[in-house]
Amino acid sequence: MHPVIERLTNAGHLDRVFIGGEWSAPAGRARIAVIDPSTEQAVAEITLGNAQDVDAAVAAAREAFVTWSVTAVETRAALLDRVHKLILERAESFAQAISLEMGAAIGMARRNQVPVAAEHIRVARDVLRGYPFLVHREGVAILREPIGVCGLITPWNWPLYQITAKVGPALAAGCTVVLKPSELSPLSALLFAEVMRDAGIPAGVFNLVNGDGPEVGAALSAHPDVDMVSITGSTRAGVLVAQAAAPTVKRVAQELGGKSPNIVLPDADLPRAIPLGVAAAFRNVGQSCSAPTRMIVPREHLAEVERLAAEAASALIVGDPRSPQTTHGPVANRAQFNRVQEIIEAGMSEGARLLCGGPGRPPGLERGFYIRPTIFSSVQPRMRIAQEEIFGPVLAIIPYDSVDEAVAIANNTVYGLGAHVQSRDLAAARAVAARIRSGQVHINHPAWSPHAPFGGYKRSGNGREYGVEGLQEYLETKAILGYMNEEPT
Repeated sequence: MHPVIERLTNAGHLDRVFIGGEWSAPAGRARIAVIDPSTEQAVAEITLGNAQDVDAAVAAAREAFVTWSVTAVETRAALLDRVHKLILERAESFAQAISLEMGAAIGMARRNQVPVAAEHIRVARDVLRGYPFLVHREGVAILREPIGVCGLITPWNWPLYQITAKVGPALAAGCTVVLKPSELSPLSALLFAEVMRDAGIPAGVFNLVNGDGPEVGAALSAHPDVDMVSITGSTRAGVLVAQAAAPTVKRVAQELGGKSPNIVLPDADLPRAIPLGVAAAFRNVGQSCSAPTRMIVPREHLAEVERLAAEAASALIVGDPRSPQTTHGPVANRAQFNRVQEIIEAGMSEGARLLCGGPGRPPGLERGFYIRPTIFSSVQPRMRIAQEEIFGPVLAIIPYDSVDEAVAIANNTVYGLGAHVQSRDLAAARAVAARIRSGQVHINHPAWSPHAPFGGYKRSGNGREYGVEGLQEYLETKAILGYMNEEPT
């Protein structure tokens, strides 16, 4: 038995919800297998909650909100500080859980999945300590107050990272939360609930109910005592949440799908830009909503781009996610494996030129949800591989003849989450970045920043996460007129 499974089994947490500061048996009785995507075998089962469990969790969060919402800033910051330290202390357990439940290469889980998740807690703590919850403007007092009980719905692709990106700022703002993690990657969420308990979270401030979207997600979204829902997931799921939330007029924050462009300008440093572009597109085996999976390149440099991209792909090591040598494990589940295979076939049938990869598993891997890193070139913007979010290691290289055409291609999707621009001329890169309709733009592959607001235009969602903007998402604005006036005599 895997050490993470053994730990959670011995604690009884695979069959429990965390409500009101206690682990308890859920009202729900449905069970679902946790599948190791590298072997396609079940490694554990969890018990799913239901609408009754959501009612109990929301009631606990509503009761706790009365006191948590008025706690001192330093009290909330001290809790987040303890959470941050515990995540780092238990980093290896989290990395092992993430590798097991969604197939992340263990090195990637250790270097990226866990450390960046911890950063969201640290940044929420630091932003909280300096945030002006009361300001004065033209004789009016402007107060920022916690919105209330928040339902948080998180996905399977960055399971811990997406939890901390929501829980950290929500608790910092003074909100109480009910978390519904993906039922496909529940192990890291259960470990996180243990962290919250061990950090001394007051009863009801943080609650966790495992469950699926149609049952638990829908109940949380529609619940009249939930003031806000924040979801990271597919655009389809985001629409369903918004529809369920509409009758109660609650705030809905959505971080949804993407089809991010990577515009390579004619003067770009190709030997640097192209390998980094391939790495960014294939990070987390392409299972990132902001992955730059459309590389838009000057037609006159197409041959060199193709050569550099194919070389970069050939250096990737696809295999057992537990091996330190592996750079890319399997995709996370069978549905995703089938989806990626379908879209690769579509690219070939629509006439895109296959540079490397293609359908089927890599040689020597007969089981597991492994995908061959695949690059298409001479892709037309209308093709499915240029329009649909694939969520796998598939890159489309699209040639252009003018910068205006490149920008038009970049903006020609229903999404607008992330984007990249490559150029030696910073002024030119900035000018192109300003024309792209997306929530983030990266110029020349900079380092990731937990302070950079993240969210989408168009069908990539609404609202922002990370940094100051991430905290503000969980705040209401109250204006008090007469706040500074003398008392009447």
